[in-house]
Amino acid sequence: MVKSANKWLKPLAFMLFLAILNIAAQYIYARFDFTKEKRFTLNQKTKSVLDKAPEEITITVFLDGTLPSAFKRLRNATADLLEDYKASSSVKIKVIFTDPIDGLSQKEQETVLSDLYSVGIEPTNLNIKNDAGFSQKTIFPMAMVQSSGRQLPVKLLQNLDAAGNYEENINNSIQNLEYVFTSAIKKVSTGENPRIGFTEGNGEPSDLYLGDALRSLSDSYEVGRVDLNVIDKKGLDKLKILFVIKPQKELSEAVKYKINYFVMHGGRVVWSLDQVSADLDSLQGSGEQLAFNNKLNLDDMLFVYGSRINYNLIADLNCAEIPVAMGGTGQRDIQMAPWVYYPVLIPDTSSSLVKNIDGIRTEFVSTVDTIGVKGIKKTFILNSSGYNQVFTVPKVLSLQTIAESPDQRAYTHPPQHAGVLLEGTFTSVFANRAVPAGITENYPSAAISKNTKMVVLGDGDIFLNQVSNTDGSGFPLGFDRYTQRNFGNKALLLNIADDLSSEENLIDLRNKEVKIRLLDKQLIRQEKIMWQLINLALPLLVLISFAIFQHYYRRYKYTR
Repeated sequence: MVKSANKWLKPLAFMLFLAILNIAAQYIYARFDFTKEKRFTLNQKTKSVLDKAPEEITITVFLDGTLPSAFKRLRNATADLLEDYKASSSVKIKVIFTDPIDGLSQKEQETVLSDLYSVGIEPTNLNIKNDAGFSQKTIFPMAMVQSSGRQLPVKLLQNLDAAGNYEENINNSIQNLEYVFTSAIKKVSTGENPRIGFTEGNGEPSDLYLGDALRSLSDSYEVGRVDLNVIDKKGLDKLKILFVIKPQKELSEAVKYKINYFVMHGGRVVWSLDQVSADLDSLQGSGEQLAFNNKLNLDDMLFVYGSRINYNLIADLNCAEIPVAMGGTGQRDIQMAPWVYYPVLIPDTSSSLVKNIDGIRTEFVSTVDTIGVKGIKKTFILNSSGYNQVFTVPKVLSLQTIAESPDQRAYTHPPQHAGVLLEGTFTSVFANRAVPAGITENYPSAAISKNTKMVVLGDGDIFLNQVSNTDGSGFPLGFDRYTQRNFGNKALLLNIADDLSSEENLIDLRNKEVKIRLLDKQLIRQEKIMWQLINLALPLLVLISFAIFQHYYRRYKYTR
């Protein structure tokens, strides 16, 4: 009897252990990350944001249902990440996955699409190859983060290329997931809504050309135009970031004094300037144009802060294309041709500010240098390719050069810098100087600024969207209407705004890299037959060999 009881004791004890382990697993979450790049480990800054969350967080992910394999991978990566968020958060996080138009009629879908679009949830249309050819599917690679009575849309898919190369975009998007969710949770939890001002009153572009930049930033910030000629101290104190975008008129000393006051008190500035006056429309009208210096009266200011935009033009073989009329005096065809004065700048991936960003489309860009100023950290963020040539101005530009083959040797030079991030404490431009005429208020002066940042870019068109010639509507920022290609200009804008507005520097979360270890497609094609034979024949050979062995073994065993 005792022996019979002992016989069942071990199995019962093992079953009891499994039951206890299963119950404990419902309350204790553990995950071991053995990946080289630690793709499943949350950054400490993310954990800090989650610890400070005051109320329950609801995250609705609209990427669900029947999806192509690449987007299914993005969906699964999102689910895995949010599970880690739930395990690390001090408050409850509710995660919902849904396909908002699944099972709806066409009319109902249109209503839902309109409602979602009004809150910032935008669809993406995919062309999916099947046996009948191609079919179109609407998906929503987005999420909505809600907490403390606030909500914020989150884009899961980054840098979608018009050519439809999803694999690289999906990989970049997965790398970026932790950043976009942590940033959104921080904003809805704290209610922080930094104010961003785009300058006007000195010949800056109109809202038509800045429309998409203003709309893109308005999802997360309070954005508007700022006339530095009339704004007062109280208005400047409310701003977090000031974008000085392509002024065409010389800035007065009073305007510079206000900008300097803004910097001294910790304000962040983005300088996107055209030091050279050149315009493609004028070129296309006459065929030639003289490029000359722009007088903006900002050289001394940038010099004191630690930077300089030079009076030159970068010509780069890695460039955007422009429409050009080809042919004789009779019928002329419009064709796309590379224009070396529209360089596609390459983000310096060593800087987290521009990590995982596509090439930046520019127009008539100048080189940017740094000055040896103490207390300022200088990080170059945008460079030309190694196939460039720098021209000083004045210089005559001609469309006839498009028909000429460039000399490769003349264009082989080290990459040129076209954008820099400056961080630290800046010296006042107006130290030991009289208050300029036009300043009627009392602006407290300081010789050294609070710790702050600024970005200096050698092109004033980086953040301008193109405009349709037919209906006058604006295209998305970074979209080239001629080549139907998306560049990284919008991502650069959003990254700069996030980095300059955040004290916690969440932009470092972009450092996470997720390597895709894909099979070599060329090797697969070369060895396809061999591996098919191995996969089909080897299991059969193993099975047959085992059967023969079993047969002779049994025969040997029972005939002795």
